[in-house]
Amino acid sequence: MPLPLYQVDAFSHEPFQGNPAAVCLLERFFDDETLGAIAREKNLSETAFVVPMAKGFQLRWFTPVAEVDLCGHATLATAHVLWQHQGVVGDLEFHTRSGCLRARRLGDWIALDFPQQPVTPLEDPQLQTLIIAALGTTPLFLGQAGSDLLVELANAEAVTQLRPNFDQIARLPCRGLIVTARAEGEPYDIVSRFFAPQLGIPEDPVTGSAHCSLYPYWQPKLARQELIAYQASARGGVIKMQPQGGDRLLLLGQAVTVFAGELLL
Repeated sequence: MPLPLYQVDAFSHEPFQGNPAAVCLLERFFDDETLGAIAREKNLSETAFVVPMAKGFQLRWFTPVAEVDLCGHATLATAHVLWQHQGVVGDLEFHTRSGCLRARRLGDWIALDFPQQPVTPLEDPQLQTLIIAALGTTPLFLGQAGSDLLVELANAEAVTQLRPNFDQIARLPCRGLIVTARAEGEPYDIVSRFFAPQLGIPEDPVTGSAHCSLYPYWQPKLARQELIAYQASARGGVIKMQPQGGDRLLLLGQAVTVFAGELLL
């Protein structure tokens, strides 16, 4: 039977901006090889596969080359699809490799309840040297953010003008490299970019999961509870962040469907 398949631009209220994700609705998961093949066929930074449960949904995310533990924009896209196209009502509960993730509507925005990922200073001098060589510039700060690395640059222009060496980044021992700086002024508090050639994504357009580290890094530095972030990729995208109590965080974004079809297998 044909299976519903959508493509959604996440963290944007306009098409052709934000981060595109595919959302595939299944009655049960195919084997991992087939799921990976579908993700390669879609060739987007993430393809989400969602299966209904007695309570909530199971959710998995695949890049063109690997399954990942956490993905913000494809979760946002999945919530959008379930509400907008599948007639689901009320708050959503997703069971994932990163535990239970929840989504709810807040006006025109979708709020995702995600775990925060603290950032610690990077102590390895050899790894510091490799990061500096890959970026071609010396950061103000180098840190470990779970499976990612995070660097702060001097200003927003340094982030937007950065031309890193993707081959060298691909050899770093991390999921991806977060590059960030303070924004130049309103409406944004911070800017960032995210590079993950290790996962087949040289530069990710908008990375919700990276903001699980960007919030605890920047919140004490800026002394604000609510932050607005701009991911300065070619497509660009906006993420609002709010504390959710304990080690949780609300990531808020918008989404728009760009096409709907069927998977024929």
